[in-house]
Amino acid sequence: MPSATADLPETAGRLNPINSAPVGFDGAGDLPAGFWKFFLPLHRVFTPRQQKLAAQRIEVLQAALEGHKPAHRFPSDTVRNGWRITLPTWCQDQRNQMTGPAEDAELCVKMLNSGAPGVMLDLEDSCVNAWSHHETGVANILACLRGELTYYDNKRQRTVAINPSSTVVFTRPRGLHMNQAGLIAGEMVSASLFDVARVFFGVDPTELKHPLCFYVPKSESAEEALWWRDLFQALAKWRGLPQDSIKCMALVESHPLAFQMEEFTYNLREHLIGLDLGRWDYMASLIHFNLDDPDWVLPDRNTIPHDIPFFQNLRELMPEICHHRGILAIGGMTALFPSREDAELNARALSVLEKDKKNEAECLMDGAWTGHPDQNAIAVAQFPFPNQLQARPRNASRYPDLRPAPRGVGESTVNGTRAAVRTVIRYRHGVLSGNGASLLDGYMEDLATDRIYRLMIAQRVRHRGLTVITDEQGRNVKHTPEFVTRLFDEELDRLLQELPAGASAEERERFRLARELSEAMIVNGEFDPA
Repeated sequence: MPSATADLPETAGRLNPINSAPVGFDGAGDLPAGFWKFFLPLHRVFTPRQQKLAAQRIEVLQAALEGHKPAHRFPSDTVRNGWRITLPTWCQDQRNQMTGPAEDAELCVKMLNSGAPGVMLDLEDSCVNAWSHHETGVANILACLRGELTYYDNKRQRTVAINPSSTVVFTRPRGLHMNQAGLIAGEMVSASLFDVARVFFGVDPTELKHPLCFYVPKSESAEEALWWRDLFQALAKWRGLPQDSIKCMALVESHPLAFQMEEFTYNLREHLIGLDLGRWDYMASLIHFNLDDPDWVLPDRNTIPHDIPFFQNLRELMPEICHHRGILAIGGMTALFPSREDAELNARALSVLEKDKKNEAECLMDGAWTGHPDQNAIAVAQFPFPNQLQARPRNASRYPDLRPAPRGVGESTVNGTRAAVRTVIRYRHGVLSGNGASLLDGYMEDLATDRIYRLMIAQRVRHRGLTVITDEQGRNVKHTPEFVTRLFDEELDRLLQELPAGASAEERERFRLARELSEAMIVNGEFDPA
């Protein structure tokens, strides 16, 4: 799809810039004392393995786009036997896990004081992938783990600290597909390795109220679990701890991994306490792996029902696998957020939340994610205390269809495309402004939902001859590259017109750049989660 911008080749390198340490950075002097000596041997072992796994992902995606789609594996003998994981008592109640960017100290404290059984401090999708943001995030995580993080409440004019609680605290590092630059001249470093090492090195395990816990993101194969297993055990060995000391949950947010959940669990069984259906990234991955298929052009995102079969079939399979092996199955995030200023939106958001979480509970999930304190009580109330580990579905299929085409659901409209265009511009503007997640029109948008919208626009362009997208008069509108470029131009103009009169030239230029980058990412096929 051609772009309206003449300098695409010059902008292409800016689309997904790799996080780099500042110019003149000195690993031995600019990081905590002793860290560099600790980190370099890990880098020499684990970064080459990460690079190989990342390359394999590209091969699997290309094969899918050539018709060799992900499929169920015939279980190996190791998976077919009767192994089982014993879930520790301190994590058995995870009926609600709050999540948010680790770089936001106020939000971190509020999440930990919310009463949620679990909290995930995020260095990934909701955190801007830039050096200063990640360094702030790591510092906040370490302060949270020690119970020391505070923020100043301007309304109440007092400092707010973390209240003692039994909340399980998780850190989500960046995924295996991502690199960290600027640490070693001429070399890339695994971003996953760097994030985990920074947190592990910076905290004293004896100060923790529960074992150090991570949330493993963006996995795409059972083999990748072995990378995490070996890293966790190498870290434990370095500190003289039992090899199973580090615990984790893992997100199922890629289409290939949905077919390998049990094998993944087996490979990480000494550390894993649960799987989580990261459904927005999962939807993006599902579109990406079916980008060649006109039957997979999705309707407008916010008209897709929460119980659509490609979600529901996976939602029912995950608890069966998890409970069979003794670990938790956690549901996803509801994107529509409550509002304390808009009573109608608030009522609708909480109603949607209740239905969504009730559906997950009926699928035998043990809990779910939320992103706002007002969602906690409703989310927790939908799930039996402390979990549903003993529950197994009747007549469950071990090999359900995980790729049922999305026929007969939702609406496919020009307004839906326009909303997608408007959202990706506004989201990218938020990133350029230093925000990895933005509340837009009542919906929490982060990198995962941004990927969904960009992929949906790409689908509509690629399959414009076979896809019906209607305007307000019911007429089919072919989504040519030129038409989509026009929508980008129109939505940018609207956004600029909606700015307050005193908006700076810098703010206007930031919107223009956001529009340029958003379309260029679609044009260049940049859909990886980075």
